[in-house]
Amino acid sequence: MLTFDPFREFDRLAGQMMGSGAAAGLAMPMDLYRSGDHFVLHCDLAGVDPGSVEIDVDKRVLTIRAERSARTDDDVQWLRRERPTGTFERRITLGDGLDLDKIAATWQDGVLTLTIPVAEAAKPRRIAINTGARQEVVEGTSTPALTES
Repeated sequence: MLTFDPFREFDRLAGQMMGSGAAAGLAMPMDLYRSGDHFVLHCDLAGVDPGSVEIDVDKRVLTIRAERSARTDDDVQWLRRERPTGTFERRITLGDGLDLDKIAATWQDGVLTLTIPVAEAAKPRRIAINTGARQEVVEGTSTPALTES
């Protein structure tokens, strides 16, 4: 039996991104986990103006774009610059079974949090067992009646 994994492409994409776009991964480190009926994604974006963050979903690809501006003081003599600046982007392919219309985003203390709910159709459900009662339409009524066999 296979386990439902709407982020099946995540590992592959993360490996590609770290190989070719390591700066984006370092500038926007993230955690991803499932909690009940939703997935939670946290992106560390310290020093980023929340107004510069864009989140898009297009054809099951979630894109997070953010910009960290460089300090432009003329009287500054840099001794060390390790915090990356510029525009950073992360893309994650979302699998089937997620409710993309209900993704919610919050910002607190430089951390962007996305909550991605599992679609109702993908949630486990209990199936009722028919115990032998047969369905019969009673003449003159618009709703079916159940009768014991």
